[in-house]
Amino acid sequence: MFVDQINVTLRAGKGGSGCISFRRERGVPRGGPNGGRGGDGGCIYLESTRSVNSLAFYRYHPINKAKRGRHGEGSNRQGKRGEDLVLKVPVGTIVKPKGSDTILFDFITPGQRYLAAKGGKGGLGNASYASSTHQAPRYRQEGRDGEEIELTLELKLIADIGLVGFPNAGKSTLISRLSAAKPVIAAYPFTTLAPNLGVVDIDEMRSFTIADIPGLIEGAHEGLGLGVRFLKHVERTRLLAHIIDVSPYSERDPMLDFHTVMKELSAFNPDLADRRQILVANKIDLLPSQSQRIECVRKLAAEKGMRFVAVSALKKIGLKSLFTAMIGELDRLEDEES
Repeated sequence: MFVDQINVTLRAGKGGSGCISFRRERGVPRGGPNGGRGGDGGCIYLESTRSVNSLAFYRYHPINKAKRGRHGEGSNRQGKRGEDLVLKVPVGTIVKPKGSDTILFDFITPGQRYLAAKGGKGGLGNASYASSTHQAPRYRQEGRDGEEIELTLELKLIADIGLVGFPNAGKSTLISRLSAAKPVIAAYPFTTLAPNLGVVDIDEMRSFTIADIPGLIEGAHEGLGLGVRFLKHVERTRLLAHIIDVSPYSERDPMLDFHTVMKELSAFNPDLADRRQILVANKIDLLPSQSQRIECVRKLAAEKGMRFVAVSALKKIGLKSLFTAMIGELDRLEDEES
């Protein structure tokens, strides 16, 4: 199950209480205080990893607690510190206070760690209160409560290239041909109910990631279809590959599809409309060689200053040209960003 937004409650461990104790030695009638302090409570950390690609774990574990510290003991023995709890989250996770848009932390690379809830301090034992004027204290300090916090975890996939387009335009088939991703593919709309992420190897040293964003329809930015649930994943992509179904059997207008998707992207985030795109005419195996449906998309790409590629993902036609175009556009972006 793909879960991309969830509320969680985190409870750090409580500190152990200090101990009241006095030395008992043969020949020492009045031994001094030797009560040790309690151990600190365990903290809760969030840590990003590539091995997790969804927040589904937190759907079934909405409350997570760290271990408490042990109480202090006699002979000045300090209580054991509570074990920290490290919770794994996918790269691309944003941490916010529940009910707020304030970003506390943004996981953009693997191995980042965020202290979400701090454990409580252990209490002092009576040995800590001994002084020259008060040599036999009979009190201690209780351990302090650990932090308890309610957070919203929101996942936005990070990918070099995002595949956008209407439902059933062939995005899932395309990502399965370009990478090792194995999405569900069927001949009906909204087959893809969760984004698929694939890695495409360029050579032994380089690769890029590609995300199949579930199909957009008119009104998606207002919640229609799969709505904004997946529109937000497009924000993290550097380059868009706009897939248009040019097959006559779809009974759709390729130009209208393009403008509808662009309208939804712009309505959700105006910056997306200006993001660099490759215009991909898909399902050309179902068309005659000089089809007007392809030519109108080619002309549109020229007018918009976009790179155009005609492919058949199913028949593996034109994929090498698309692969080359993707690498070229990513290289151009890197040159501009450097």
